[in-house]
Amino acid sequence: MDVLWAPWRMEYIRSNTKKTTSCIFCDKLKDARDRDNMLLYRSKHSFVVMNPFPYNNGHLMVLPNMHIPALEGLGDEALLDFMKVTQRSIDSIKKAFMPEGFNIGLNLGKVAGAGLGEHVHMHIVPRWTGDASFMTVLGEIRVIPEHIMSTYDILSPILNSQGK
Repeated sequence: MDVLWAPWRMEYIRSNTKKTTSCIFCDKLKDARDRDNMLLYRSKHSFVVMNPFPYNNGHLMVLPNMHIPALEGLGDEALLDFMKVTQRSIDSIKKAFMPEGFNIGLNLGKVAGAGLGEHVHMHIVPRWTGDASFMTVLGEIRVIPEHIMSTYDILSPILNSQGK
């Protein structure tokens, strides 16, 4: 039998993300320790965090500052800001990593795959040819080529240097 190790998954398994009554996203937004929380960018109505359990290198999430489960709860100004911050995030990833494409989307409701559906969030996953290799398909293992904090350190100055 072959054994494929993914020790980083234990952090997720043991995490309190499913056991806490507060919103992990709102907690990150309230906390000033952005690097510790992998919070990359703040705007008037939205913020960007790195996914701590990414599908690919540079996997980000854009969230409204308002704690809502769906886009219908956002007013026009907040919705526009949410989409502009999504656009800004895509542009920053392009500058930093030159991906060949992206998967971008929302999972609204548990039945649609939202693991944390109480706070709507847009996933941005950069893609490269061959990034979904046999490891993912056969071994159910993702190979992330860079430490997540190194990715944070590359993306943070790019996201924050663009005109607000």
